[in-house]
Amino acid sequence: MSSRTIPLVDPLYEYFLANSLREPEVLRRLRAETSRLPGANMQIAPEQGQFMSFLVEILGAKRALEIGTFTGYSALCVARAMGPEGRLIACDVSDEWTAIARRYWAEAGVAERVELRLGPALLTLDALRSERRSFDFAFIDADKTSYDAYYEGVLALLRVGGVVAIDNVLWGGQVADPRQKDEDTQAIRALNAKILKDERVSLTLVPIGDGLTLARKRA
Repeated sequence: MSSRTIPLVDPLYEYFLANSLREPEVLRRLRAETSRLPGANMQIAPEQGQFMSFLVEILGAKRALEIGTFTGYSALCVARAMGPEGRLIACDVSDEWTAIARRYWAEAGVAERVELRLGPALLTLDALRSERRSFDFAFIDADKTSYDAYYEGVLALLRVGGVVAIDNVLWGGQVADPRQKDEDTQAIRALNAKILKDERVSLTLVPIGDGLTLARKRA
């Protein structure tokens, strides 16, 4: 028994992965290719991808939205979990990184489930509202200074009972260090504090990866 979350020292982390991770080969190869690229630290952990897939299955989600796609690992996790009827709108600004994503989506047989929209995500969110779109699940993992705007934009598009997952909310521990005053850290701190008091949602912060907040829309 423990009164707090157990720290995952390296041997325990390896045991954790060995006894829980079911990573398909296509996802493993995508993660391996991404690890050799500049900006590889933007790749989510495999256990987080599996956790998000699990959430999507529990929700029975068929309409998903992603803000920040990078090389497509998280999108592939979500698209696979939704099944053939699922549709994901993936938002990013990089044609270079998402070209890798498209290659793996096609290889995994989910390319027809993913609609990639290249351009500033806030403009895409405005367009989706104009289109009267609605989503069951959303994932935010993009520029941190825009996190509050992304949260509000996504929340407006979620159905009641839908869930938004927000990545990097522990920000490598910097959010707990008062000496850290850069714009990214302060933006994440501000959003964490805001969601804690936001009665529009139920929430939990899961210490997986770099910290993942889950907010379920109440009304």
